[in-house]
Amino acid sequence: MPTLKDLKHNPLYIFGYISGYIDGEGCFSVSFSKRKKIKIGWETKPSLSVSQNEDRAQILYLMREIFGCGFLRRDYSDKTLKYEIRSLNDLTNKVIPFFDKYPLISKKKKEFEKFRKICFLMMNGKHLTKNGFKRITKIAFEMNPSGKRKYSLKEILKSLR
Repeated sequence: MPTLKDLKHNPLYIFGYISGYIDGEGCFSVSFSKRKKIKIGWETKPSLSVSQNEDRAQILYLMREIFGCGFLRRDYSDKTLKYEIRSLNDLTNKVIPFFDKYPLISKKKKEFEKFRKICFLMMNGKHLTKNGFKRITKIAFEMNPSGKRKYSLKEILKSLR
């Protein structure tokens, strides 16, 4: 398996490859969980994830090395290995600048732009206020419309404290 050190001679190639790979196989998402300890009653959780069959997982290890953050875990639901970045700090300081420099080109670019907006709203603490949380939730529900969600937008907004 080539390492980042081996690929440093041509970073544009490998970084472009990573961007394209995530464009096809990655997912930018924002989920919400009920949390009694949070003033508005909801936790906002942005993440970038990429899945791959374990026998082809070298690319996930390379991504972890390139981004310098995140973790790998088994996803037993589809028998793959999943690379995830959930830290808001890592998302805003490592992932977003990477895709600003090596942009996505498919429809996922629009998903990324919404994801980017949400992360920066969160960095400014907007997810901790009722109005900011409503704004973030509405943007998040525009993303990944075919994805599964535990709660509907209506349920979340109706239950705000």
